[in-house]
Amino acid sequence: MNMRHALPAQQIHGLTGVEAGRLLREQGANTTPEEDAGFWSRVAPKFIAPVPCLLEAAIALQFYLGEYLEAAVILVLLIFNAVLGIVQEGRAKATLAALKSRLALKASVLRDDQWQVIDAAAIVPGDIVKLTLGGIVPGDVRILDGNVLLDQSTLTGESLPVEAQAGVTAFAGALVRRGEAVAEIVATGIRTRFGRAAELIRTAKVVSSQQKAVLRVVAYLSVINGLMAIVLIGIAISRHLPAAELIALGLIALLASIPVALPATFTLAAALSAQSLGRRGVLPTRLSAVDEAASMNVLCVDKTGTLTSNELTITRIVAMPASTESDVLTWARTASSDGGLDPIDAAVRAEAARRGLSEKPAPLAFIPFDPASKMAEATVLVQGERKRVIKGAFSRVIAACGPSAPAETMAADLEREGFRVLGVGVGDSRGMRMVGLLAFSDPPRAEAAESISALKNLGIKVVMLTGDAPETAAAVGHAVGLRGVPLSADQIPVLIDPDRCPIFAGILPEDKFRIVISLQRAGYLVGMCGDGANDAPALRQAQFGIAVSTSTDVAKSAAGIVLTEPGLGGILVAVTEGRVAFQRILTYTIRSIIHKTRQVSFLVAGLMLTDHSILTPTLAVISLITGDFFAMSSTTDNVRPSLRPDSWRIGTFVAAGAILGVVDLAFCVCVLAAGKHYFALGIDKLQTLTMVSLVFSNQAIFYCVRERRRLWSSRPSAIVLACSAADLLIIPGLAYGGLLMTSLQWQIIVMALFGAMAFAFVLDACKAVVFKALKIS
Repeated sequence: MNMRHALPAQQIHGLTGVEAGRLLREQGANTTPEEDAGFWSRVAPKFIAPVPCLLEAAIALQFYLGEYLEAAVILVLLIFNAVLGIVQEGRAKATLAALKSRLALKASVLRDDQWQVIDAAAIVPGDIVKLTLGGIVPGDVRILDGNVLLDQSTLTGESLPVEAQAGVTAFAGALVRRGEAVAEIVATGIRTRFGRAAELIRTAKVVSSQQKAVLRVVAYLSVINGLMAIVLIGIAISRHLPAAELIALGLIALLASIPVALPATFTLAAALSAQSLGRRGVLPTRLSAVDEAASMNVLCVDKTGTLTSNELTITRIVAMPASTESDVLTWARTASSDGGLDPIDAAVRAEAARRGLSEKPAPLAFIPFDPASKMAEATVLVQGERKRVIKGAFSRVIAACGPSAPAETMAADLEREGFRVLGVGVGDSRGMRMVGLLAFSDPPRAEAAESISALKNLGIKVVMLTGDAPETAAAVGHAVGLRGVPLSADQIPVLIDPDRCPIFAGILPEDKFRIVISLQRAGYLVGMCGDGANDAPALRQAQFGIAVSTSTDVAKSAAGIVLTEPGLGGILVAVTEGRVAFQRILTYTIRSIIHKTRQVSFLVAGLMLTDHSILTPTLAVISLITGDFFAMSSTTDNVRPSLRPDSWRIGTFVAAGAILGVVDLAFCVCVLAAGKHYFALGIDKLQTLTMVSLVFSNQAIFYCVRERRRLWSSRPSAIVLACSAADLLIIPGLAYGGLLMTSLQWQIIVMALFGAMAFAFVLDACKAVVFKALKIS
């Protein structure tokens, strides 16, 4: 294809090979940088965090004391957590790889006065490149000559392709939909708009609320149990316990303080929910996204391709007097090509086919859309008379047809509503007349308004972000239920209130990134839903990044979840499943807090009551393993999703657990006192009785806290019931048979069981009062 305004060859020389080589060394390759952390750099953090360090201390002490089996069990849990964490990492690297693949692999460059095809990575600022149909712009460029239609929707968020002529800047990664041009490279690599997006993705980082929750639970329990452990050791020393028994008691206190399976339970609950989401068309790319879905209270939604279909359509046809809508569309079809990538012509063809108007007069001549005249033109023969048909920018068509106040008023009204308005004119040798207007838009998806309404009902505020004009943004926002005056990039507040700022228009990728950070600074847990490379930095920065089904690879690898079905329904599925997972984890967390709060204080009470440790290290490990693994079955339990966004109110949960832990402590002390004073058991049997009573009380605790209402309000899952039965059979069975502990009469075991059943109802009544007072639901 020859360019209409080709410059003489002597006026364009480009760079020499020597100049390009020097600039390449100075500026660097036209690529996005990647950080490749070594294996040990990825593994080390999994073993030096607070919880792993506590577990490692327990392992070391057990090895020192010769408790090899117990140490091995905790080591397996530690490695399990580390492996799961490592598997879920590396998303930023995948994102940058997707960004890199999006750039043009080859480019046509003028070097040494010769056009050459070279790797795009070797392009440097100052190079002269040729842009052709179907190609990808290799860097940020300034058009020198020619005209091209560029699809930049995945870069800027603009739903309509843009015409680029001499003097216009185009961005790396844009797709050439029509035409040919010569351009000068003005930026490469990370200096391009595309590269800045890549750099934002590389540096974006947010700590998941789940990680924060684990650390805070451990911190609270460490403080509580640390104080109790000091009291315990102090009492033991005052009672002149032998050194060996003191060390064993310290080890038991350490084991009792550490929520060994807490990280594994968080991971397992998220993994099971991720599997459920996968079966329903939602693919999590990292497990923490499941927890963030439950906690998200603000959702930022990209307009183009997310709320809309990113497909230009004719929304309204306005016929002038003496014409009908069918006339307008037929003439528009006449002045449109029969194929090609031009989105305007494609929209006209589609609307004509929908209305059964595919037939058109055979053209005698056809001139496709000319960026200079901003019109397309056809000459046809109708009933023996030559007709000239034009379709294009309203201002050019009205100029060709003559003034028309009704047409000008209607065009202005449509433009204020956010539509792109084209005029259609027809005439002969006697002159032209305006036959009508076509209003084009990228309409909202059919389910968008319903999905946004459902999200609001779940307590999630919605903010729309777009690179389109304010008028277009306002029109789409109104259609989907978002009311407000669109704000521009220079109006972004330091702290955003989503209720007052529901729409942002005319913004760049960096601005979306800034908006997400501003919302996070305002205290919101932010979700970001988008589909293009322009959304990728914000998707990575948000706690909950969502890529829709039509997303680019860049957006998919940056997001926390990927929707495989069109529309936003998958977000509702993710939120619901996330809240189910949260309730399951909350059950384990509160149960763990109750258990750990009671455990060390029970050791203190037992020491004061018997002058001995009421558990051996072996029994402590058995209690830890059986109790925690039974509690981990909560990750499969039947629960109701939360009605509002969840949050890790650790202080509240610790307060509830501590109060209920005191109630549980009272029960355990009563059982121990009965064993000592009523049944006159020796210390060996009292240790067995302690083990049995802990198993029974753990069952009571679990069934109470698994329900936010009364314990009989819902049926546990089959897996929970099976694990419960196993726990009730194994430990009492070992106690009766005298395996790993001193044998205990079955009558005492049964009495402890019935006592625990009665205790469950007492604990449940206390729980109802505490949960209501602390607003735990």
